Amino acid sequence: MQSATPQDGTPVKFKGMIKPLVIMILAIAVVLGGIFGWQAFIASMIRKHMSAGASAPVSVSTVTATVTQWQAQMQAVGTLRAVRGADLSAQASGVVDEIAFDSGNEVPAGKVLLRLKPNDDFAKLQQLEAAAELAAQTYKRDQEQFAAQAISQATLDTDVSTLKSARAQVAAQQALMEEKIVKAPFAGRLGIRQVDLGQYLSAGTPVVTLQALDPILIDFYLPQQALKQIKISGTVTATVDTYPGMHFNGVIESINSKVDTASRNIQVRASLHNADRRLVPGMFAAVAVDAGAAASRITLPQTTITYNPYGNTVYVVKRGGGAHDTVQQRFVTLGDMRGDQVAVESGVNEGEVVVSAGQMKLRNGSAVVINNSVQPTDEANPMPPNE
Repeated sequence: MQSATPQDGTPVKFKGMIKPLVIMILAIAVVLGGIFGWQAFIASMIRKHMSAGASAPVSVSTVTATVTQWQAQMQAVGTLRAVRGADLSAQASGVVDEIAFDSGNEVPAGKVLLRLKPNDDFAKLQQLEAAAELAAQTYKRDQEQFAAQAISQATLDTDVSTLKSARAQVAAQQALMEEKIVKAPFAGRLGIRQVDLGQYLSAGTPVVTLQALDPILIDFYLPQQALKQIKISGTVTATVDTYPGMHFNGVIESINSKVDTASRNIQVRASLHNADRRLVPGMFAAVAVDAGAAASRITLPQTTITYNPYGNTVYVVKRGGGAHDTVQQRFVTLGDMRGDQVAVESGVNEGEVVVSAGQMKLRNGSAVVINNSVQPTDEANPMPPNE
């Protein structure tokens, strides 16, 4: 039996499949059109939102670039030491017989601090003084006899030698007795007493430390390149964490005559005023050394600078004729830093207004609204807040 065939020659069963195929293709087209239409709508809304956001002004704070006197400084860490300091001790052995000081006393030069028990030292001294006196009398008598030619020159020479020997023994005994007395070699402040009454001391045993505290010295190291920028009598300022907010002023007293070959640093010694005795030997301090002459520099707070590997930038506010001010991004060349401030060598002119906060939201040409109710710190010598 053969299938029916229409007059155009197309089988009936194939002709019946064309309509469902067309419907499926149309359905797929509608679905794809809906997807692409939705994505286009979303993209349009995002562009519209971003366009609205881009046109909204950004709130920033600003500062005005000013010219200030700028003194370049080099930083170092130093150690304090006394102008004169010594650990005092007796030069002879013996038992402590007298202690004539208290810990922490201020003493003048020559003050007797300690005596060891003299034992028979005074008796020996009197014996030697008697022998010297006898030798002197003998020499005087023999001089008279020599004038009368009653004795020879040899006898007189012996008398002279005996007298000198006797006097030398007296001086030696006096020196031995002095070695049992400890005196202050210079004026200063005593430390803590290290011995007690009745204690036996060997020669050289420390008794107490004595330090002259005003002025006080500080030793520190600078790179060898600093030699061309520092000089004797140059100004230095020291700070210690013991006294936050306090500055101790001084001058460079000496510069070492050679550079350390291991570190290529040069040792520098400065003298600091210390009338109130706040600084003591052994403390460490941060030292700021004035380098070269003071100069006029344009300064900005460090918060105005955007640091980048390809160059440092700032945003300068441009007063426009529109509804809002705009900003211009500029590359700047920076100099030294001082506290919260940085010196600007080029890129910003005096009097220009620079963005100090809010740079992360800006790009070149962004509209801004200035709000200076909160300002970043701009101190040459910032201090920590009081607790």
